[in-house]
Amino acid sequence: MFFTCGPNEAMVVSGFCRSPPVMIAGGRVFVIPCVQQIQRISLNTLTLNVKSEKVYTRHGVPISVTGIAQVKIQGQNKEMLSAACQMFLGKTEAEIAQIALETLEGHQRAIMAHMTVEEIYKDRQKFSEQVFKVASSDLVNMGISVVSYTLKDIHDDQDYLHSLGKARTAQVQKDARIGEAEAKRDAGIKEAKAKQEKLSAQYLSEIEMAKAQRDYELKKATYDIEVNTRKAESDLAYQLQVAKTKQKIEEQKMQVLVVERAQQIQIQEQEIIRKERELESKVKKPAEAERFRLEKLAEAERSQLIMQAEAEAESVKVKGEARAYAIEAKAQAEAEQMAKKAEAFRQYQDAAMVDMLLEKIPEMAEEISKPLTSVNKIKIVSSGSGDMGATKITGEVLEIMNKLPDTVEKLTGVSISQQINQKKPGRMN
Repeated sequence: MFFTCGPNEAMVVSGFCRSPPVMIAGGRVFVIPCVQQIQRISLNTLTLNVKSEKVYTRHGVPISVTGIAQVKIQGQNKEMLSAACQMFLGKTEAEIAQIALETLEGHQRAIMAHMTVEEIYKDRQKFSEQVFKVASSDLVNMGISVVSYTLKDIHDDQDYLHSLGKARTAQVQKDARIGEAEAKRDAGIKEAKAKQEKLSAQYLSEIEMAKAQRDYELKKATYDIEVNTRKAESDLAYQLQVAKTKQKIEEQKMQVLVVERAQQIQIQEQEIIRKERELESKVKKPAEAERFRLEKLAEAERSQLIMQAEAEAESVKVKGEARAYAIEAKAQAEAEQMAKKAEAFRQYQDAAMVDMLLEKIPEMAEEISKPLTSVNKIKIVSSGSGDMGATKITGEVLEIMNKLPDTVEKLTGVSISQQINQKKPGRMN
């Protein structure tokens, strides 16, 4: 079975499987009938009227003290709840309150015995704190906590407190009379001072009023100047703001134009890109294809030319080798011929040289007259003396030929005419 309890009480379950007993403050618990037992203990706050009648204080004066205490069993502290269950489980609230009351009364009497009447009467707070401190330490062991303690009443049957009150009352009355006389005296002095201060304050007030009026006029004039200045500045600022606003509007218009121009430029750029792509697709790519075809054709033609050049080079090489061989053979033949001529020259010396020169004379004459064979037309200007016409031209050729022996003699030292005269007639033939 389930049992529940409110926050102002605690349940203690003991019996089968409950060792030590289970304590629940404000909650529920499952209890097995017949083998388990449930008990309840109140956690309500108890108000105790602690009376201590005719207790002798430290100086032997009997007095009676009444205090009010609030106590309760502490359910949140498991140790204090366990102690309270061991001492008060099965007891009623009245029985628990009586036990706590007797304990508090004993501690209250003990504190009263250690203090004087004057200490208790004048310092009630100290008395309450001492009772609270001593009683709390003792009740905690029972699982009870003292929530509060206050001193309610102090009285005695010997009029001791009344006598203390009379002396205090007389002192108070004396002090009151002295205070009243001093108050009247002070009142007169203060009244005179007040009148003097009143007049002084009045004059000072009038002076201050005059100063205030002057300051008001001065400040008003200053404020008027400042207001007019600010008004002028405001007008100028308004005009300046209008100009700035117009300038901003113009700037916005220019920005709009710039944006429009930028968009136009962007459209033009896109059109240029489109045309470039169109040009690339229609012109560049075919041109590149044609260029590639021409490059391939040029490469083929170059390869063909290289091959032809290589063939021609090979042919030239072969021909060169043949010509070299022929030249070499001819050179060898000429060398042999020259060797034979040299041998003959060694034998005949000047005569051989003259013979060689005579053999070359016809060739020399041919070379001298050869330029005349290439002339298409000749104009001859003559002074009228000597030969004229073709005779003049052939005469000049013969004159060149006549000068040859002298030239040969100057170059070689061999006189052709002398060698011819020394030769036999048969040899000349």
